[in-house]
Amino acid sequence: MLSRFGQNPVGHRVISSVYHAPELPIHVFGKLFHHPLGLAAGFDKKAQALTAWPALGFSWMEYGGITRYPQDGNPKPRMFRADSEQALVNRMGFNNPGALAMRDSLNQRKARGKWPNTPVVANIGRSKKVTNENAADDFSSSLELLWDYADMFVLNVSSPNTPGLRDLQRGDGLAKVINSCSNLRDKKSVNKPLILKFSPDESNDNLISSAEIALSNGINGFVATNTTISRPVPNNSRSRSAFAESGGLSGRPINKRALEVVNLLYDSTGGSVPIIGVGGIDSADVAWEMVQSGASLLQLYSALVFKGPSVVSEIVKGLKKKVKIEGFVNIEEAVGYNHH
Repeated sequence: MLSRFGQNPVGHRVISSVYHAPELPIHVFGKLFHHPLGLAAGFDKKAQALTAWPALGFSWMEYGGITRYPQDGNPKPRMFRADSEQALVNRMGFNNPGALAMRDSLNQRKARGKWPNTPVVANIGRSKKVTNENAADDFSSSLELLWDYADMFVLNVSSPNTPGLRDLQRGDGLAKVINSCSNLRDKKSVNKPLILKFSPDESNDNLISSAEIALSNGINGFVATNTTISRPVPNNSRSRSAFAESGGLSGRPINKRALEVVNLLYDSTGGSVPIIGVGGIDSADVAWEMVQSGASLLQLYSALVFKGPSVVSEIVKGLKKKVKIEGFVNIEEAVGYNHH
């Protein structure tokens, strides 16, 4: 519906009149965001509704994950709901048309003038058929193809649904992937941020050492966090069967660990680079805690499923209220406030 109705001017105005979010401006990665809240990767995988997301209140959006080669992903069913915990389990497996086909469809979109005037982020993953030894070239090839079709790029080495991918979060493998992408960026006339997405299942020590490797190889910021392979205690039999499925869990139960990782990264980097907080953000209170823990930008996915599109403007309105009540001049002042 969004890709059809939400992208023509009339439909856009109608949706925006219902779901418009207020302004709460913040400068991050050298860009102005109308407010911190964006759409997380995995929802609009093929960027099919790119210009409709601002009408739903989002100030930015991330499409993908995109891999160099087309992939069908894992066999269906591959997405499961645990309503009582407001959690999702997915093992999509980077189903996407591949970076080349994505480039062509995004090129056509731009030519038709259907490009949002808000920041667009591309999420890049490793192709399933490519080994970790060749992952660096795989990532940088996708980056090259999509370079003109995003303002920033998230390097996704932390999805649990591609075998062996998470091994690239550490040591030499990580350094090579980031280096390859940084080298490609150096050849371009425009400098665009590269952002690393972390798993919540890494140990704190590993996260700190990976962050150091990433920063020394040219990464500009972090996403905390991807989905988790751990599971909460289920509330009922429906949740038990969802949690028994393999894949990554997102939604409310992941928020505690996502917050810990945001705090950890902010502490270990001294707040020197932006952190995007994602994981169980479904209310203004949760979002505010994420900001004060060190997240400059926020993303949601599962909350859109369980609470509907009005959740976006509700969260932004709530954040705006909190900035005023707590006596901050703007939301930028509140970022990492718990650490000061």
